[in-house]
Amino acid sequence: MGTSDEEIDRLLGKLTPRARALLLSGATTWRTRAEPAVGLRELVMSDGPAGVRGEAWDERHTSVLLPSASALAATWDEALVERLGGLLAAEARRKGVDVLLAPTLNLHRSPLGGRHFECLSEDPELTGRIGAALVRGVQAHGVAATAKHYVANDSETDRLTVDVRVGERALREVYLAPFEAAVTAGVRLVMAGYNAVNGTTMTANALLTDPLKDEWGFDGVVVSDWGAVRGTLDTARAGLDLAMPGPDGPWGEALARAVADGDVPEAAVDDKARRLLRLAAWLGALGGRDTSRPPATGEWPDAERASLPDPARARDVRGLARRAVAAGTVLLANRDVLPLDPGRLGTVAVIGAHAARTRTQGGGSAGVFPRAEVSVLEGVRAALRGRARVVHVPGPRPDGPAPPLDPDDCTDPRSGLPGVLLRMLDADGRELYAERRRGGRLLEPHLVPGAHTVEIGARLRPRTGGSWTLGVAGFGRMSLTLDGRTLLAGDFPPATDDPAVVHVNPPAQQARADLVAGRDALLVARRELAPGTGRATVVVAAPPAPDVTASLTEAARAAGAADAAVVVVGTTEHGESEGHDRTGLTLGATQDALVRAVAAANPRTVAVVNSGGPVELPWREEAGAVLLAWFPGQEGGGGLADVLFGRAEPGGRLPTTWPAVLADAPVTRTRPDGGRLAYDEGLHLGHRGWLRHGRTPAYWFGHGLGYTTWAYEELTAPPVTRAGDDLTVRVRVRNTGARAGREVVQVYLARPASALDRPVRWLAGYAAVRARPGEAVTATVRVPARTLRHWSVAEHAWRTEPGPCRVLAGRSAGDVPLVADLEVVHPPSA
Repeated sequence: MGTSDEEIDRLLGKLTPRARALLLSGATTWRTRAEPAVGLRELVMSDGPAGVRGEAWDERHTSVLLPSASALAATWDEALVERLGGLLAAEARRKGVDVLLAPTLNLHRSPLGGRHFECLSEDPELTGRIGAALVRGVQAHGVAATAKHYVANDSETDRLTVDVRVGERALREVYLAPFEAAVTAGVRLVMAGYNAVNGTTMTANALLTDPLKDEWGFDGVVVSDWGAVRGTLDTARAGLDLAMPGPDGPWGEALARAVADGDVPEAAVDDKARRLLRLAAWLGALGGRDTSRPPATGEWPDAERASLPDPARARDVRGLARRAVAAGTVLLANRDVLPLDPGRLGTVAVIGAHAARTRTQGGGSAGVFPRAEVSVLEGVRAALRGRARVVHVPGPRPDGPAPPLDPDDCTDPRSGLPGVLLRMLDADGRELYAERRRGGRLLEPHLVPGAHTVEIGARLRPRTGGSWTLGVAGFGRMSLTLDGRTLLAGDFPPATDDPAVVHVNPPAQQARADLVAGRDALLVARRELAPGTGRATVVVAAPPAPDVTASLTEAARAAGAADAAVVVVGTTEHGESEGHDRTGLTLGATQDALVRAVAAANPRTVAVVNSGGPVELPWREEAGAVLLAWFPGQEGGGGLADVLFGRAEPGGRLPTTWPAVLADAPVTRTRPDGGRLAYDEGLHLGHRGWLRHGRTPAYWFGHGLGYTTWAYEELTAPPVTRAGDDLTVRVRVRNTGARAGREVVQVYLARPASALDRPVRWLAGYAAVRARPGEAVTATVRVPARTLRHWSVAEHAWRTEPGPCRVLAGRSAGDVPLVADLEVVHPPSA
């Protein structure tokens, strides 16, 4: 990490212009090129941000799975997020990864955003602070973080080609602000998105140079999103430094020729290569000091463990992940139901399909394979073991496609062990390779020379008879047979070249077949490997759906007979995923009916919402308590049990505003018109938009209850502040409940007399405090000078408007009981 710029220039001088140009393209999907002449090894990259997958999509290579990014932002706890960043760094080093492709700093512009769960919040200040904390945590342990996707990449519809039209002021004050915070925190890479901004694709956009490199002084590497580089000259002349993946692509030899022909300046390529070498030096991968990352093993090397955060050093990774669940869980409503007292419970009914198979992460390239996942049902059972009886009723099946084959439902027809048989066949159907795999979701079947067809065979062991839904997902020529009988066959070309769809989440072709309970049946899926179709192959199966009316009746009966009921509902894998936006926010009629039936049968009903982003909760006034679990990661069930039974307080506060119904939301458009998506709302997204339109959401940005109550007693702010100076605000709050607790004190600013277009109010700072029952404490909130400034389009510069300013403090964007006035003045000229 100590290599000087002079040393890097000396190493650069050892390389020909062609060699420098070739360095700037990937060697493989996840690796950069090595260059022995300067002792440069390959750099290994991996997707994040909830876990570190490594280079392969293989369920046998497991990863620690943390709560989703929206859940991390819901903690409003930078110290905790920094520790979680350290855990991710430890995972990266265990897996031989140099660069983590996280955090995602795009905003929750619309509640329909398909990648909502992977982004932090709707607010630039909160996103910037939490994102910077994650960057610091990752990079403190020698792993490089990547701020993505630069910039205005806030929805998934036509994401490869959409041209986002956004005003200069909104771009600067809202969408670029979190990236500036990441650069200030020292982030080593910034990823350019697929989209265009104001007419120019981001991989060739001038924004990569100004403000990123010139104004902010970013000296790291700008890497493309995977496959986002579509041309040679425009991108090479811009601020892009590294084109991924490799080895094929528009750079490589084409870039080397362009430099030789004078179409791309040598100086531009030298700057890019210099940045790559600087990154390698920081990673210890330059000059022959470190020839390789340690191989992936099940444990952290002893030499690494000493540098890891305390929980990792104590091997208490699960404990830290579990703590993160409770810290991000948001108690939306509570009618004296939570926390549940285990000593007063004889029977607890745990209801819903999501209770037994809790969704721990969103879909898309950020997905990992956790070693073990704790469902809500498992968490409740563990918490009440030996104390109370736990009854589970699945209720109606949630809407959505059939899930991938589970090893509990099938065996490898060759070995008889749980799982499936994967075979690679040549063009004549001869077996080239075979292995047992755990389940039906095989995104990267092992490629061997001469491979022509992927085959997945499984012996189904149906526990329920009737009409099953069976299918195969992928692209190209595919077939599915059951006991030798063809269920489907055809050629299914990809309708998109979106890599998230082709390689991660291809659509399933489905058929129906009658199965007899207890009678095995051989299911065989085949797909041919063809250019442009990827190799992801998924076999899916679902038993007959239970009768909805009977399922609701059974759920209500179980709830009525219990001392308390926990009903879990949520989104499906195909509802919230990279590659497409949502079309609505409902959980579906059957899930809504389930909550209503359970709540009507037992007033002590806790409704747990298992989603990554906002959903409509039409029954929210009927349930005794409403708890937002997000996608809680592998320890979700344990962390939620801690909250349910009072071992931990629900620490979360909403990082985004939740509408009662989609139509109320001020920004809903994610679909481009003529290839363009206009950000007509300007500065007014999220809670700013709700306030501007005078609308009341179901739950405001910043909202979240704990297990005590608070009184906001006094706000102290200086009467005058100078432009360019940070501001310190003090807020005295008192714990008025019977239990110790934590409160997130939020400070907002307003400029009602401004001559500029301004939000009604906007988040300027926050601080968390803890207090015992009856105790008053003072939160000291730093309000950075940047929160008072605005971008002057006319002057193309930051300015601070003098005049009156209002400071507000409270529990959410919609609950700010304390107000103080101050005057903003300019310092006297020198």
